[in-house]
Order: sequence, then structure tokens, then C-alpha cells
Amino acid sequence: MAIRDAATVILVRDPATSPRVLMGQRGATAAFMPDKFVFPGGAVDAGDATVPLAAGPGEVCRARLAGETTGATPDQLAAAAVRELWEETGQCLGRPGEWSDAPDDWSGFAERGLVPDASPLSFFFRALTPPGRSRRFDARFFIADAAALATDPDDFSRAEDELIHLSWVPLGEVRALNLPFITRVVLAELAQHLPSTAAPARVPFIRNDVIDGRVIWL
Repeated sequence: MAIRDAATVILVRDPATSPRVLMGQRGATAAFMPDKFVFPGGAVDAGDATVPLAAGPGEVCRARLAGETTGATPDQLAAAAVRELWEETGQCLGRPGEWSDAPDDWSGFAERGLVPDASPLSFFFRALTPPGRSRRFDARFFIADAAALATDPDDFSRAEDELIHLSWVPLGEVRALNLPFITRVVLAELAQHLPSTAAPARVPFIRNDVIDGRVIWL
């Protein structure tokens, strides 16, 4: 099974007072993680390499994203994270600017007078999907404060239908949902990291491959 690069966004609202995370539920017929509540995210596309970011990830995150990989570039991973957030929730991490030649999957984003901005994203976690699953991803999880959104955080009207029941879930209640195992691990790390949404001191990398199942640190 080929392993695809992927990017996921952990968007946190009111991290210092009453933290809530943006999550949605995958459909019952989804090929990967059906019925599970997940953070917005998905596979990196080839077109993500040509997206004109207003700003990319910070230097610390950029160096970590470039480590232990021969796949997607840091900017490509960050662009994928912003795109997946937009497609699955209708929320935009962007700055005012003109983007006249935006591709189809970014057209609604550009129509808002925005260009993608990856500077609010901090590389937070990385995990390989274990062998034996229907699909396998090398997923990079990014954390961001919802205050950086250029859109109304309660407006999901532009979201595609890949995720249902989009909502801001209080951190103290999220574990009651039907979650993938890896999401529970990420949430445990998040609880220790908040109220900060900046880059952590170290990034855990769970390598669920046939050679090495240990956690390494980036």
C-alpha cells in the first residue's frame, strides 16, 4: 500500500479560557475511518506545490517538516492544510489579496479576496497509518488559533459534504465522541500544550511501519 503525504488542522477556539476544537464526522460509507469524528484534513495534492502562500510556516516548523522525509515540501504540506480546512469546513486561513488564476478547488477562497496564509499553522504531531488499513497516510498535524481565521468561525455554509456535524467541541467533552485512536493520542498532547498554539518544544512522530513502531521526536 502506497503511503500518501497528508495534512490535518487542529483549530482551537478560545485556547486560554474555554478551549474548543473544530471537528466533523466522516460518513458511514467512507473508505477511510467511517463514522469517526476527525479534524479537517486529507491527502496532499500535486497542485498544492504551486499555491502562492502569503506566508509559509515559521522557520522552526519548516525545518521540522523537512526532516525525516523525501516527499512533500513544507510549503506544499502547509498549503494542503489550508486547502483541506477550506474544503471541509468553509473556513479560511488567508490574507487580503488578489488571486486571479486560482484553480477550481480554490476558486471560492479567492472570490473572498483572500490568498492562503500558512503562518498561523504550527507543526504539532506526525503519524503514519499502520499497515493493513484501506489507505495509508504520512499525516502532519498542524495546530492554529481560530482567532487567525479570516471567516466567521460559526459559518460552515461553504463546506463540502465530506464531513458532517461540523462543530466546536469543548476539549473536556471531545473524548466522548467516536474517535480514531490516533486522534485520542493527539488530543492528549494538545491538552498538555494548551493554552499555547505555538510550535511545541518537540514534535512526536509515531512511525507505524513494518520496520519501526516507536515514537521518535522531530
